[in-house]
Amino acid sequence: MQAQAEQQSAAVLDAQKTLALEASASLDLDEEDTRALIDAQLRAAGWEADSVNLRYAQGARPDPGKAKAISEWPTRKGPADYVLFVGLTPLAIIEAKRKAKNVSASVTQAKRYSVGFKPEADLTLPRPHGAPDGFPGWDSGNTHDGKPEYLRVPFLFATNGRSYHRQYSLESGIWFLDARAQTHHPRPLEAWYSPEGLQHLLEVDVAGAHARLREEPTHYLGLRDYQLRAIRAVEEALEKGERNCLVAMATGTGKTRTTIGLLYRLIKVQRFRRVLFLVDRTSLGDQATDAFKEMRLEQSKTFTDIYDLRELGDAAPTEQTRVQVATVQAMVKRLFRPEDGEDAPPVDQYDCIVVDESHRGYTLDKQLNEGEETYRDFRDYLSTYRRVLDYFDAVKIGLTATPALHTREIFGDPVFAYSYREAVADGFLVDHEPPIRYVTRLAQQGIKFPKGSNVEVAVGSGQRDFWKLEDELLFEVDAFNRTVITEGFNRVVCRELANDLDPHLEEKTLIFCANDEHADLVVHLLKEAFQARYTDVPDAAVLKITGATDDVKAAIRRFKNERWPNVAVTVDLLTTGIDVPPIANLVFLRRVRSRILYEQMLGRATRLCTYTDETQKAVFRIYDAVDLYAALESVTDMKPLVKDLDIPPGQLIDEVLDPKAHAVAGADAGLTHADERLAQLAERMRRRIRRSHSPRAQVSETFKKAVERIETLTGTELERLPDVLRRGGAVSFASLLKKHPELRPALEMLLAPAQVMTNPRYIATEEDSLVAREREYPYGKKPEDYLESFRAFVKANLNVIPALSLVVSKPNGLTRQQLKELRLKLDGHGFDEKTLENAVADVQGTNVAIAASIMGFIRQQALGSPLKPYSQRVDAALQKLLASRPWTAAQRKWLEKFALQLKHQQVLDREALDSGPFKMSGGFAHIDKAFDGKALDVLSELQQQIWTDVA
Repeated sequence: MQAQAEQQSAAVLDAQKTLALEASASLDLDEEDTRALIDAQLRAAGWEADSVNLRYAQGARPDPGKAKAISEWPTRKGPADYVLFVGLTPLAIIEAKRKAKNVSASVTQAKRYSVGFKPEADLTLPRPHGAPDGFPGWDSGNTHDGKPEYLRVPFLFATNGRSYHRQYSLESGIWFLDARAQTHHPRPLEAWYSPEGLQHLLEVDVAGAHARLREEPTHYLGLRDYQLRAIRAVEEALEKGERNCLVAMATGTGKTRTTIGLLYRLIKVQRFRRVLFLVDRTSLGDQATDAFKEMRLEQSKTFTDIYDLRELGDAAPTEQTRVQVATVQAMVKRLFRPEDGEDAPPVDQYDCIVVDESHRGYTLDKQLNEGEETYRDFRDYLSTYRRVLDYFDAVKIGLTATPALHTREIFGDPVFAYSYREAVADGFLVDHEPPIRYVTRLAQQGIKFPKGSNVEVAVGSGQRDFWKLEDELLFEVDAFNRTVITEGFNRVVCRELANDLDPHLEEKTLIFCANDEHADLVVHLLKEAFQARYTDVPDAAVLKITGATDDVKAAIRRFKNERWPNVAVTVDLLTTGIDVPPIANLVFLRRVRSRILYEQMLGRATRLCTYTDETQKAVFRIYDAVDLYAALESVTDMKPLVKDLDIPPGQLIDEVLDPKAHAVAGADAGLTHADERLAQLAERMRRRIRRSHSPRAQVSETFKKAVERIETLTGTELERLPDVLRRGGAVSFASLLKKHPELRPALEMLLAPAQVMTNPRYIATEEDSLVAREREYPYGKKPEDYLESFRAFVKANLNVIPALSLVVSKPNGLTRQQLKELRLKLDGHGFDEKTLENAVADVQGTNVAIAASIMGFIRQQALGSPLKPYSQRVDAALQKLLASRPWTAAQRKWLEKFALQLKHQQVLDREALDSGPFKMSGGFAHIDKAFDGKALDVLSELQQQIWTDVA
């Protein structure tokens, strides 16, 4: 007990010393203080370190079973500041610099000491796997007197003791080089490797692991071809030394299954020891955990049958843990806000981090100037994801369906990409019909409140008031349900939804609302509409699933797995990552400006699904009540998880009063940091005053009392005070507060949040009505204009796009790959099968779309070929071919199989006969024998016969 108490006491003293030294960031620490800071950091990581007493000259030597940082170890090139020993093996050399010195370039000096390291009799020099006893070391890339120089110690560090700042990365942090390969480069760390972590790093045989990966089979993973290509792309990038990899795969294409297959392979060959699977929502973490438990791998075992998996809420990983699933929020708490008695994990706890839905992460919100870096924790400006990613020395693999600019800044360009349109073309995702637009009278005309009218407003949670308007107010549809609450609009939309949706069907619906209050209103109105339309709808059919829902996890589980609810009404909770295949209807009752977020929302409905009656989901539908495409941006960035810093007013005042702030330069020439903070304080005061004078503002009594107190103490009207303070300067402001101490709490009260409310929600009681129910076509075109654009595109590109020419002149010569590339080319110009089908139906005034296939639509525009359902064409061609000559029973069966597969793929070629259902039946070699070596000729004849109506 006493020993434990002494150990804890020493740790507390180290922490206090570290904080004291780091707090003097503006000081130029001498070498002794820098060493003391480094000693404390090393002890926190698990090393015995004391640069005063644990020195080579004082007899300090490595001991078996101990991890020591011995200072001033002699080498042929001079004394190394520290050498890190695990037992009798020297693993690393540290070059320590004064705090003011640039540290990144100092790794070269540590490399010199590694070359000059002198082996002693009792030492065990490190060496790679399989190296002979006479292993000379790792090639340094340098020569001396024509002879190569070898590194005897593989890991090199350089530091000045300063905490890592991304803004000053070259001058801060702990710079680390794994010198075992000349292609490795130094990188900054936030903390020191633990002895166990450094020992493990030595034991990892990267080259051997990748050699084993190349021999490792993939058949047992049960993955699709593109998923295997994604795995190979990541493995190849890792083998080239990449430490950041981005995988972009459309929602619904199996990113999680692909990742489980990838991680299993990497862990099996010992490329990685432990992986952190990082999510930003517990629902995503639960979903990932379920997948690890369900996906079958070798010998039909799951990942959790083979390896230890830590789930959400589990404690720190054990030695046996290979994957830990955690939320960003939980990791931030573990890393930066540990509970009393709990140590932050070492930087080597994970050697790989997988970031799910990585588009939601972000980079720095701003860069710090000198004054800000001195007086404010730089982490205030750093987003949540980035802090966690920077902390661990690990390979980072990002998963996303929608790679944004900020995602690429963290992970680089995708090493593999598989788009939504590709997945649709390959038949792995379903397409959507052109959105159905509900146009109401209020949406067209806007909601107007005349000048002088008394308007009911929502001014708080559940509070209502009446305001008399000094000016006329007009709200367009983008403000509906946000700034103006309009039950009439929502009632009309819900009535139309009840006509289009049947809650008794297995197809599920997801409705996106503006906020939680709006979601409550929609749930109420939709239940009313369903009851009026069908009379026998269970109350459980419609459910709100937002952050305010009781037991959210259970609600999501019911929506995913049970018959009811059939309709989920949400705000943001279900926009990304939730896998519910039966969703076939998406309803937008709020605008979305981010195209990335919009695509994520669409991804909720793209998955294939077979219902209990054996019918399959062929398409999904979009219902738009807010003119969604009018505001949708073509390119956008997602919002950061951590918003821009809002410095508390008390902290601003502290900085203005701090004497050091008067000596530190600000961002603008001639101004001190204190001057800039006073200007910021004055500007915030000016904005708060303007808000208080707004006709929409509701001012608290606390605010009024603060105004009265400030005007009495300063003798200045509040409107003039910001200018008076700025002109007086920081020194004058400090004197004023010293003279009137009670002025400070009054200022903080004035600037505190929620004292002035300027965003009330207006309540509109006007009834609404439906004006039109119409489809939205790309670029805002009418259906006939859309078809004309398609005709023009086909005509203009017949001799430009080879696949287009083949469809028209020789359709039986088209390969599957050519058809896929043609689909993607057409998609890029806004032309796809489902939209063309609906445009033709709208022009013809029918409710039945003709599934003519993309080839049928092209030939109709180019040749005038009649539009017929493609399946009918295939059936007719099969009957003609069967009647053309005698066939054996086996050949007839094969022809029927050809026809069935053509209905799904539109094109069959040599490659197709060696894949899918044909591969399971013997593949091309077997089929060709059945047709006496003429299988391809017969297949070509069948495909030509499909289009025989045009000479």
